[in-house]
Parts: sequence; structure tokens; C-alpha cells
Amino acid sequence: MTGNRDRWAELTGGQAGEEYARRFARLAASGHDIHGEATFCATLVEPAARVLDAGCGTGRIAVRLAELGHRCTGVDVDASMLAVARRHAPAQEWLLGDLARTDALGLEPDFDLVLAAGNVIPLLAAGTEAAVIGQLAAVLRPGGLLVTGMGLDAAHLPLPEAPFGLADFDEWCDRAGLTLRQRYATWSGDPYVPGCGYAVSVHVRPDPDGR
Repeated sequence: MTGNRDRWAELTGGQAGEEYARRFARLAASGHDIHGEATFCATLVEPAARVLDAGCGTGRIAVRLAELGHRCTGVDVDASMLAVARRHAPAQEWLLGDLARTDALGLEPDFDLVLAAGNVIPLLAAGTEAAVIGQLAAVLRPGGLLVTGMGLDAAHLPLPEAPFGLADFDEWCDRAGLTLRQRYATWSGDPYVPGCGYAVSVHVRPDPDGR
């Protein structure tokens, strides 16, 4: 998530790490597949891809992608979430930082894929969404992908209503130089239909050399 007075901090007080981890542990123990996002992303990139998990939380997705052979960096502003990630995978790179100031983290702009799952974008601080998308686009290599998953209505968000519409999101991506490549209704790849309550979007940073 990002910065000062972001919606995530308003919901959790920045102390949700342990309970968030327990929630997914319970889901896994009950037989649910908790790796849908990682499986989806792994189909989009070559082996040993460089991946930035933006708003990585407890590291669930980044840890799984690393197990699949990718080189993953996680960034989050919630120290309680990162504490869980570091405990589970101390050898991985976990960075405490505001997604609106990704440039302050010294990341090389050569990521093959940047992921913002788990309603990261809707839970940003109001008014910072376009800036965050611009920052995430800036660390992608030409031809790199921004993959996002977000609820579009109250039924798919921990909020009383969606803070913006999908058209706004696409406009921010366009402003950041990204082009929509694919859109789905779920991480399983179900077709997106206008009016769906959830969208998984794949935007690409165009490669001027066509590579």
C-alpha cells in the first residue's frame, strides 16, 4: 500500500500482518488454492524473470514466485506485514517504502513484471493513484508488464464503495505510457465482462524496438 493516510492504514491501523497471515493459513489448511495470483503471473514471463511485488503484504505471492524460480522484490509501507514476510523468507528482498515514492528505493528500471494484487490500487491514499501507477511503470523494462487485480464494487472491496472506476484506472495507465493487453474477471482467467465486480488487468510498457 502507500503512504500517508492510505485507505489500508485507515482500515487496519498498520497492525494487520499477523492476522492477515493467519487468514491465508486457514484458507490453505481448508484446501483453498492461495497461489492463484502467482500461477497467473508465472504464465506471463520467462523463467527467472525479475518481479516487483508492489504492496507485497506478508509476501505470499512473492515467496511463491521465488519458489517457481523468479527473482522477486517485495515493497510495502506496512511494517507489520513485512515483518511476516521477512520471517517466512529472510533471504528475499523486502523493502519498506511508499509506492508513490518508489523512485526513492533505488530500484533498477529492469523489472519484467510489476504486480499490484490484493486491492493495492483501491487502497492507496486518495489522489495518489496516478502517481503510483507512474512510479510502477517507470521501473518496468520496455516490454515489461504491470499486472493488477482489484475489486470494482463494495462486494469485492473492504470499502463501502469503489473509490474510482475502471475507466479512471485505464486513463492513469495510459498517462504512464502503458497499453492494456489483457483483462480478466478472475486470476483463473475467466473472461472479463463490463460490469464485473473484479478485474485482473495486464498492461504492457511498449518496446520501441518491438522486442
